[in-house]
Amino acid sequence: MLLDYDRLGWLRVALVGFTAAVTAFLLLPVVFIVLLSFGSSRWLAFPPPGWTLKWYQQLLADPTWIDAALTSARIAAMAAILAVVIGLFASFSLVRGEFRGRQVLRGLLLMPMVLPVVVFAIAIYAFFLRIGLAGTTVGFVIAHTILALPFAIIPITAALEGFDKSIEDAAIICGASPLQARLRITLPSIRIGIFSAAIFSFLASWDEVVVAIFMASPTLQTLPVKIWGSLRADLSPVVAAASSLLVGLTLCLMIVTALLRRKLSR
Repeated sequence: MLLDYDRLGWLRVALVGFTAAVTAFLLLPVVFIVLLSFGSSRWLAFPPPGWTLKWYQQLLADPTWIDAALTSARIAAMAAILAVVIGLFASFSLVRGEFRGRQVLRGLLLMPMVLPVVVFAIAIYAFFLRIGLAGTTVGFVIAHTILALPFAIIPITAALEGFDKSIEDAAIICGASPLQARLRITLPSIRIGIFSAAIFSFLASWDEVVVAIFMASPTLQTLPVKIWGSLRADLSPVVAAASSLLVGLTLCLMIVTALLRRKLSR
C-alpha cells in the first residue's frame, strides 16, 4: 500500500521528525512550568538558579488555594454526574430514537464543543445575572454541565452504536422488562463509554477557565480562576506549582482512564 509505514522509505524519517517536533512544541511549555515550580527564584525565571520545594509548601499552606482546588473538584464532580446522566438519556434518543430533527438535535447538543467559549461565557453570564445565578455554585454547575455535555454524549453514543441491540431484545424475550434489560444488559455492556464520559466531563469542568472567570465571585473561585488572578497580580512560582498540580491531576486521570479502559475491554 502507498501509505504503508514500512514502505515510506526516507519519508519515514521525515514523518518521525515532524511528529517529534510537534510533540515537543506542545509539551515543552508544560515541562517548563513544572521546572519553574521547583525553582528557587522568587520570580518565574528560567533556567532556575536553584531547586526548592518551598513553593509547594506555600501553596498547600494557603487556605485560599486549597479552597479553590476543593471548589473546582466539587463543581467538576457535580457537572460530570449531571453530564453523564443527561448524556445517557440523550444518547439513547439519538441512537435509538426515530423522530424528525434527530440530526438537528445532535448538532445542538454538540454545539458547546464548537461554539467559541467566550461567546458562550458572555451569553450565559448575562442570562444568569438576570435570574440571580451569577457567582453561585448552582450557576457554575449548570454552565459547566452544558460545556461538558458533548464530552459525555460522544463516547456514550459511540458505545451504544457498537452495542448489539439483539442481546437486549433477547433478554426481554426471556422475561426481563425493558428497564431491567437496559440496566442489567445494556449499561454494563457500554460501561467503558460511560466511564470515559465521566472522566472527560470531569476534566472539561476541572480545566475550564473562560466561563469560570465570568461566573466567579469574591467568595467562589475555581482553581483555574485563582491561577489566572494570581498570575495577573504577580509572577510568584506558587502559580507554577498550582499549575503543575493541575496538570498532574489531569495526567493521572488520563492514565487511570487508559488503564481502566484496557482492563474493562478484556
